[in-house]
Amino acid sequence: MTLLSRVAKRAFDLTAASAGLAVTGLPLAAVAVAIKVDSPGPVFYRGDRVGLHGKTFRIFKFRSMHMHDGTGPHTTKDGDSRVTRVGKLIRKYKLDEVSQLINVVLGDMSLVGPRPEVRWCVDLYTEEQKAILTVRPGITDWASIKFHNEGEIIEASGYDDPDQAYLDLIRPEKLRLQLKYVRERTMLIDIQIILETLRKLFATRTGLESSSTVFAQMPAAQTPPRSALA
Repeated sequence: MTLLSRVAKRAFDLTAASAGLAVTGLPLAAVAVAIKVDSPGPVFYRGDRVGLHGKTFRIFKFRSMHMHDGTGPHTTKDGDSRVTRVGKLIRKYKLDEVSQLINVVLGDMSLVGPRPEVRWCVDLYTEEQKAILTVRPGITDWASIKFHNEGEIIEASGYDDPDQAYLDLIRPEKLRLQLKYVRERTMLIDIQIILETLRKLFATRTGLESSSTVFAQMPAAQTPPRSALA
């Protein structure tokens, strides 16, 4: 991306995110109230994520899990007992991610870009994969669209360890798509990704498009280990 393109992207992010927060203000307030009524704890989950140039920032994400001591897997699968009643609903419709528009306004994130990872995942990057850190992380990207039902894929995988299922079945393709975005990104591609994200969520959450063929999204070379199937 040229300097002019980067400036245009940031201007678009700031304008669209500000407008999005203004338009969704009342619905998001209702989500916040539902979270507080449903279970003890804060409205937002403020976990650390790795952003542009490897800088750590705290993400704004509507809390969808019960408060716990931090033990257990980092990856969440469908049916995870830590997820609250309201959490199941906001996760299904990706409402827990909408609050990241705040991160976009603050400049931590972009509307479109590789999803931000936790530090331990970034520490596994190869030299080639570190190119992902040269762009702002985003709310959505090609990988987010392909793995829109990540929890369902992990639940159906047969793995006992959700983190290992993520590393084996999702992360390799996710990284490939993120690197593809870094190499090919333009404003036009950003708009295509936003529109396809909205289309995919609407189609799969309203039943117009099935999301049940989860194993079709898994890399062909990967199968659950025998210990996971025991």
